[in-house]
Amino acid sequence: MTAILGISAFYHDSAAALVVDGEIIAAAQEERFTRKKHDHDFPQQAVNYCLKEAGLTPEHLDYVGFYDKPLTKFERLLETYLAYAPSGYRSFRQAIPLWLKQKLHLPQEIGKGLDHRYSGRYVFTDHHESHAASAFFPSPFDEAAILTLDGVGEWSTACVGIGSGNKIELTHEIRFPHSLGLLYSAMTYYTGFRVNSGEYKLMGLAPYGEPRFRTQILDHLMDLKDDGSFHMDMSYFNYCQGLTMTSKKFHDLFGGPPRMPESGITQREMDLAASVQSVTEEIMLRMSRHIHAQTGCRNLVLAGGVALNCVGNGRILREGPFDNIWIQPAAGDAGGALGNALFIWHQLLDRPRSPKSQDSQQGSFLGPSFTDDQIQHTLQQQDAVYQHYESDQQMCDAVAALIADQKVVGWFQGRMEFGPRALGGRSILGDARSTHMQSVMNRKIKFRESFRPFAPVVLREYVDQYFEMKPPQESPYMLLVAPVQSDIRTPTSADHEQSFGIKKLNHCRSSIPAVTHVDYSARIQTVDAERNPVMHQLLTAFHGITGCPVMINTSFNVRSEPIVCTPEDAFRCFMTTDMDALVLGRYVLLKSEQTHHASAAEREQHLSQFSLD
Repeated sequence: MTAILGISAFYHDSAAALVVDGEIIAAAQEERFTRKKHDHDFPQQAVNYCLKEAGLTPEHLDYVGFYDKPLTKFERLLETYLAYAPSGYRSFRQAIPLWLKQKLHLPQEIGKGLDHRYSGRYVFTDHHESHAASAFFPSPFDEAAILTLDGVGEWSTACVGIGSGNKIELTHEIRFPHSLGLLYSAMTYYTGFRVNSGEYKLMGLAPYGEPRFRTQILDHLMDLKDDGSFHMDMSYFNYCQGLTMTSKKFHDLFGGPPRMPESGITQREMDLAASVQSVTEEIMLRMSRHIHAQTGCRNLVLAGGVALNCVGNGRILREGPFDNIWIQPAAGDAGGALGNALFIWHQLLDRPRSPKSQDSQQGSFLGPSFTDDQIQHTLQQQDAVYQHYESDQQMCDAVAALIADQKVVGWFQGRMEFGPRALGGRSILGDARSTHMQSVMNRKIKFRESFRPFAPVVLREYVDQYFEMKPPQESPYMLLVAPVQSDIRTPTSADHEQSFGIKKLNHCRSSIPAVTHVDYSARIQTVDAERNPVMHQLLTAFHGITGCPVMINTSFNVRSEPIVCTPEDAFRCFMTTDMDALVLGRYVLLKSEQTHHASAAEREQHLSQFSLD
């Protein structure tokens, strides 16, 4: 037996993953255990979970890997600070002490996290090698082109290459400071959202605007080539030397200072979002076409934070030259832990690889699960009122009826998801046919901005009837956006055609309005009985009652809180929001039957744990 532990830590979204004899056993982000959003500390609890899930101790580990090379990253930081000296002194003063104390001493830090019980070899892979390995090795392809895009690793910000059999090779790169991820983050900062967590808000805001700043971006901020490579004019940015993302020159170009966080969103922010999204999609398309021309591969795999831009992914699938694409569900830094472990197994140890017809990610259900006895114990501790069903089918029939009756349901089943998307393990579910459900769930359950869209979860066999996807295309990890089919769209009125910005929300756009974005798009999750049997049963039951195989699926959390991990997390979130029902395994709770209801003060105390970004 060969056990390999991969770790990502200290920068953003720390995680751990365990691979045993080439099989992915467990993977989880530290934030789910500590309840600190995007926790970047050493993933102690995630490591402990992975070992426990496999029944191993640190002494059983053969290799421990880390998802990038700290010395190379430190070299990049020093070179960058020296290049901009003395203007980068404040940033240098904040960053360097942490590096000298902790980040340059990773074997000691990891050894401490393993209780000084591991005496084997440490392996440090290049950051984009970790991303590439996480994209190719779990994929269903024997051969594929590889594209990784993020903010920055050591020096690389984008890499292309090819995977074949049990090996990957990265052949070309774009180097820091020129970065599509950092361009997107700069606009995230400028529009008033938090860098490294608000980029998905910018993507959701884009359809409300018009790309009227696209020309300024392409004429001033970057020189874009036909192959998707680019060179950025760094005089518009401040991230190399300062504590902000953008410079005064950037602000002058786009007509004023950055939006203050939590202030009103104007048409300008919507148009800026639309513009940078348009440029991002153009770059992703150009890169994918160039890679295809260079490699001749039919398949493409993607990873890195930019690969979470599901709108761009959808355009590559529909308009690009590849027959198939596969995106790592944990495409950001967390997935680097898994990529590192798989890189060691296949690339360094030269162990064979046999692609599976779906993939080897196991639906990305790689986190903790809880038994019925554990769930019941939690409910009894909380004096909860519940009903227990003897079978999954009985439970699914009852819950499907609740959702069809416009109830909002917290759904807690099986193992927790690895990655940023709730896929039916830790979800909040609602009726996609409802004209008011998007507003209700944003305001009363998620406590977040009203413009944010919700994603549909759909039975895989019906996906092409509701969305512009061709069988056998699927989207099990909610990483592809596609248009809603024209025959279920609602005819638009003259008022609708002329509306701008947030007013677009006031119009019903399809027969599944709660999951149809203002541009008639949807971020799709397909469900099949193999990867996600209980969710498939629930959707089948809902389809039987309503004739509709589509529901809302959003993550089981409130704004700025990590997705729930334990039954205790789920019950607390249920009681401090306006959810109508909670399903924990086969236990079903109705809010109306609970003897204790959270007061306004308790809700405020719960929400006060999280900074609203």
